[in-house]
Amino acid sequence: MAEIDLYNSKGKVIDKVLLPDEIFKVKVKVSVLNEVVKMHLANCRMGTACTKTKGEVSGGGSRPWRQKGTGRARAGSNRSPLWRHGGVTFGPRPRNFKYSIPKKKKKLALKGALSNKFEAGELLVVDTLELKEPKTRIMSKLLDGLKVQKTSLIVIAKIDKLLLRATNNIPGLKVILGKDLNVYDVLKYKKIIITKEAVSMVKEVLG
Repeated sequence: MAEIDLYNSKGKVIDKVLLPDEIFKVKVKVSVLNEVVKMHLANCRMGTACTKTKGEVSGGGSRPWRQKGTGRARAGSNRSPLWRHGGVTFGPRPRNFKYSIPKKKKKLALKGALSNKFEAGELLVVDTLELKEPKTRIMSKLLDGLKVQKTSLIVIAKIDKLLLRATNNIPGLKVILGKDLNVYDVLKYKKIIITKEAVSMVKEVLG
């Protein structure tokens, strides 16, 4: 079991927390992390881009002019992709980019990402992050007390409306539930601030 300092909301060490080696001391290949991040980004894509083919644009019907005798090129429809306001050839159509990989591989990648943060000293465990008022000023002071940048990931065990409102106006700061923790967010943010209760939740999810 690995040990890590437990901080209070004022940035003082008050205790130690044990972290299981099978979650926070795991070696993972970069290729596995890359595969999971690519899947996460693909699943975030909306896939709603759409263009109209010549069968969907308005117009058409009769020929723009007769076949011969006008001196102009032959034209069968003003919906042709060659015409202005005509259909689009090989344009994007709505599609689903989502795919999945084995759950064991996703868990392994998340363990590896958390292990990397732990070894780099970028994981901070706090006793609680409860606020009495939903004030950005109070949250900024709390982060300053913990000596972390405001571009961090905060992991909590349950939804806290006061905390969410206090962090809304701080750019680069994200709050996420322990059960929703993912490889992309762990790797994206420099520091991870996780509550003691959320650590237990992560253990349950990855155990």
